Amino acid sequence: MERNYIKYYRSVNYYETDQMGIVHHSNYIRFFEEARLYLMKQAGMDYRRLEEMGIIIPVTFVRCNYLVPLRFEDEVEIAAKITKYDGIKMEVSYEIYQKETGQLCTRGITGHCFLDPGLKPIRMKRAFPDLFAKLKAMIEE
Repeated sequence: MERNYIKYYRSVNYYETDQMGIVHHSNYIRFFEEARLYLMKQAGMDYRRLEEMGIIIPVTFVRCNYLVPLRFEDEVEIAAKITKYDGIKMEVSYEIYQKETGQLCTRGITGHCFLDPGLKPIRMKRAFPDLFAKLKAMIEE
């Protein structure tokens, strides 16, 4: 795992598994979201606060590579970091590890943009220079 990742920990719930006893593929996207919200909160940019400021950050794409299946009660470490950011769009990368073995199980990326409540793009550098600088610093660390 590279530096600059924020680590988020959770365990796999029974309801997140399928009939084969492994995590259903759709739940990895939820894991990414949990880790992304945690990443932003740790950086002082809580999603609720951003939405109160009129900033909406929708998902524009998701990529997920399933390497090794996770199972009920597995303890996992989800590493997340912002890998691209230009003030209009952002990408977050994820790596999910089985905590006990340290094995990399999943890799993924989500894409995002910044919109106002009317769904119009926001140029963060102009509209929110402090947040722009904080996000920019996260990829330069």
